[in-house]
Amino acid sequence: MAGSVNKVILLGNLGRDPESRSFQNGGKVVNLTVATSEQWKDKGSGERRDKVEWHRVAIFSEGLANVAERYLRKGSKVYLEGQLATRKWTDNAGVEKYSTEIVLQGFNAVLVMLDGAQAGGGRSDSGNGAAGGGQGGGWGNDAGGGSKADPFAGGDLDDDVPF
Repeated sequence: MAGSVNKVILLGNLGRDPESRSFQNGGKVVNLTVATSEQWKDKGSGERRDKVEWHRVAIFSEGLANVAERYLRKGSKVYLEGQLATRKWTDNAGVEKYSTEIVLQGFNAVLVMLDGAQAGGGRSDSGNGAAGGGQGGGWGNDAGGGSKADPFAGGDLDDDVPF
């Protein structure tokens, strides 16, 4: 179907340390559990309410997987862009099961570390496609060593926009 989009954007905190698994072909996957939350004030009681959603994330991009393994820890704040994917698998009892997760792979996958360096973030100088940004944020893709400017970096915008 032409004109369809499968894109997921998450901004949340890791619920546990990243888990890494290697494949026989030399590739690897890093799995994350990310919590997002929303808060509101209950109109009836005036009490603060919150709702937490948990998301499974699988990182197949080599550069992003290396950064996640090396720098992310439980509680780390991250910004992620990936795609929603459902996979079918068979458990030990032979029962077919389905799992839906956010997948980061290919050139359009994004991982931004939003914590400062003291919280476990840092710069990756390995040339693997993910580079650290200001304040310990990492911004990268799997496009073969290219890094992008950090869109969340503060600073003055010195534009001469006439409106």
